[in-house]
Amino acid sequence: MPENAVDEDQAPTASDNEGVYAGPPPSHLQAIEVDSNTHSDDNDSALDSELGSTTSTSIVSSIQDYEYANGRRYHAYKRGAYLLPNDEAEQDRLDLLHHVFLLALNGHLFISPLSTPQRILDIGTGTGIWAIDIADEYPSAQVIGIDLSPIQPGWVPPNVQFYVEDAETEWMYADDDSFDLIHTRVMGGSIGDWDKFASQSYTHLKSDGWLELHEPQSWVVSDDDSMTRCEYTTQFQTKCVEAAKKFCKDINLAHSHKQRLLDTGFVDVQEDIIRLPLGSWPRDRRLKEIGRFWLEHMVAGVEVYTLGFIGKVLGWSEIECRMLIAKCTEELRDRKNHLYVNLYVVRGRKP
Repeated sequence: MPENAVDEDQAPTASDNEGVYAGPPPSHLQAIEVDSNTHSDDNDSALDSELGSTTSTSIVSSIQDYEYANGRRYHAYKRGAYLLPNDEAEQDRLDLLHHVFLLALNGHLFISPLSTPQRILDIGTGTGIWAIDIADEYPSAQVIGIDLSPIQPGWVPPNVQFYVEDAETEWMYADDDSFDLIHTRVMGGSIGDWDKFASQSYTHLKSDGWLELHEPQSWVVSDDDSMTRCEYTTQFQTKCVEAAKKFCKDINLAHSHKQRLLDTGFVDVQEDIIRLPLGSWPRDRRLKEIGRFWLEHMVAGVEVYTLGFIGKVLGWSEIECRMLIAKCTEELRDRKNHLYVNLYVVRGRKP
């Protein structure tokens, strides 16, 4: 996979927001140019998931003894370890996220310089869509996907296997089962001890194997004064960070991964920062397309994070959560607000 798969010149400058530290701003990057045509087509209703809803694999019934709350379905295995739902609406959101990341990475599933990885581990595999795609791309590889929820499809390529496992426990892979590539994305709020995670990844990689992390910074920013008009968006993300810390799982840590990999012993550590606009306001056509899909993903994400983190951890009622969701969604959909999120793509090699 070419090292220059990501165009670093397309990453933006993130202005700091008050209240919560969002990581050092990538000051060498240029601001996103706004499309002055306010009447451009911003109809996102045609956005459909390219894959249908997935079905659960046939496994032990206790793992499928799901919890239901606020009209959403949550995982059963290690109940409460993960705060977001696993129902069909959430699966659609995760598949939409996959599409956004493919657009952001110019169609690449990963950008570490590996030509033919033969053992691949996908941690927090979700619907399994990334694992399935990479199994198709490398048919000689053995691909393993793990998650707390058994929501992956039953019909998959013969070279991919899914397991219900907790990545925060000790990994039990044998020494001769080491991996060429370990991949994870959007795991902020899921991992409590990231240093342990990096260490276990290092241990279970082959020599010259790569760990690649795709993590959006969990803080919406703007290059102009848009955030000053987004009172409820600021409240939403401030409360999410507060809840995550109370839950002992940081969600606003993407900027720290590069140093973490260096401290663990990885070499050739690289970090790319890719801007993900919220909506079609950028002039750049590629960013405009990314923004349309990312906005829909974020709107769906506001609901699940508000109900999961602010509701469950901070004790807000469903009515309070729904009011915040509605107000925040209104701000995100306002085309006058030029908002975006920085996606950090960090990878390192085990020497």
